[in-house]
Amino acid sequence: MADISFIQILLVFIVTFIAAIDQFNFLESLYQPIVTGPVIGWILGDVQTGLIVGGTYQLITIGNMPVGGAQPPNAVMGGIMATVLAISLGLGPNEAVGAAIPFALLGQYGITLLFTGMSPMMTKADSYAQEANTKGIDRLNYTAMGILGLIFGLIVTVFFVGGASFGQQLLDLIPAWIMTGLEASGGMMRFVGFAILLKVMISRPLWGFYFMGFALAIIVNTVGDLGSSALLILSFIGFALAFWDYQLQTKIRTSATSVSDLGDGEDEQDGI
Repeated sequence: MADISFIQILLVFIVTFIAAIDQFNFLESLYQPIVTGPVIGWILGDVQTGLIVGGTYQLITIGNMPVGGAQPPNAVMGGIMATVLAISLGLGPNEAVGAAIPFALLGQYGITLLFTGMSPMMTKADSYAQEANTKGIDRLNYTAMGILGLIFGLIVTVFFVGGASFGQQLLDLIPAWIMTGLEASGGMMRFVGFAILLKVMISRPLWGFYFMGFALAIIVNTVGDLGSSALLILSFIGFALAFWDYQLQTKIRTSATSVSDLGDGEDEQDGI
């Protein structure tokens, strides 16, 4: 990759800063790797690689979710660093994803550290609430958001500025067999993400739709002219089935409610 400019460094910092805040506050899905990957790729001049790496990392994180105080490997840090590593060092998508896992864990530790540090401030927030001091509550929230954005932005920027020279020096210290393992694990982890998602969503009434989706995907992909638009076609089919099921379930609930609302003294005609 060519020498990076100050504008690229600044844009990478800004994107990371916003994405770090978005994961807990804006909640606009800007922090998802499928979004940050192409954006970072555009900044670094390789949108295609950013899209591929972002999509690959998205498959890993699709089933990850925080449970209580336990944080999964961070999607923001991992997705952005995977794209940076892929473009700046010329790594393949699977290698980049595997190499970015330590950064994702670093992001996880940063969040845990921030949450721990902000815990005592909840007492202060309660006192602000009792005083109806909305400005004080705003200050607490904005402070936490700013600290989180700075932690993520600085970590990514430090490794990004080090660039190919710094990153390549680190990679040169890693034996080839470890890099091979990282590539294999990076390729495998997308399936782990789907497995976690299925474990969370497992529901006997939905298994029919699950297998039907696989069958439709195979059928659509066998038609050459439809292969490039298979995902869009299946999305429309899935939406149609979900909307139909929603309408059906709504009618059933409405009918059940209407029947239960009938009192003993109400007139009933034709047994209804």
